[in-house]
Amino acid sequence: MGILYVVPTPVGNLEDITMRAVRILREADFVLAEDTRTSAKLLKHLDIQVPMYSHHKFNEHKTVGALAERIRNCERHVALISDAGTPAISDPGFMLVRESVKCGVEVQCLPGATAFVPALVSSALPCDKFVFEGFLPQKKGRQTRLNFLKDEERTIIFYESPYRVLKTLTQLSEVFGPSRRAAAVREISKIHEESVRGTLAELVEHFTKCEPRGEFVLLVGGVAECDAAGDNE
Repeated sequence: MGILYVVPTPVGNLEDITMRAVRILREADFVLAEDTRTSAKLLKHLDIQVPMYSHHKFNEHKTVGALAERIRNCERHVALISDAGTPAISDPGFMLVRESVKCGVEVQCLPGATAFVPALVSSALPCDKFVFEGFLPQKKGRQTRLNFLKDEERTIIFYESPYRVLKTLTQLSEVFGPSRRAAAVREISKIHEESVRGTLAELVEHFTKCEPRGEFVLLVGGVAECDAAGDNE
């Protein structure tokens, strides 16, 4: 019976991949990739030549059952990767993991790259307790979700595209209050990596003047952090 390995891939610098991940990819019967064109560049860089098939959010609903059965019948194992970071974290993967477990397939997730952990640690916001929200709903349910989170005491983590960063920061400022401590970290592990820290109002001002570029992790301090900051002023 095969094993499904969930393999994190670099979010920026191609050196951010473990030796074990390289070995697993090299020994796989085949690799399931979110975008085969993107993953082909990584595999070429690592000098890995194995069959690769698409597994993305547009086809996973239809294919997970057949894929889980195929993995169960593999001689060795199958590797699941996304374009960057750890599969199933705001990327395809969860449905295949769940179906594989149902079929009795062993599932192992390798430790490795993910965007929100380095962003959290470098944000200077409390990282002992946090809540990961990923991408907010773009339309329906967005305001409801923000209202639900405004009294959260833990650090809150969001993913956001450069096209919606300013809109999201503005909405966060309106709902959470302009004085809430926050950080915006972009292009993690890349040449132009940058962390902008301050209040939500200061972040809105910054990105009004400076066009957002690259993929973002937005972090907002919890209510407790806001109260503590106020006591120190």
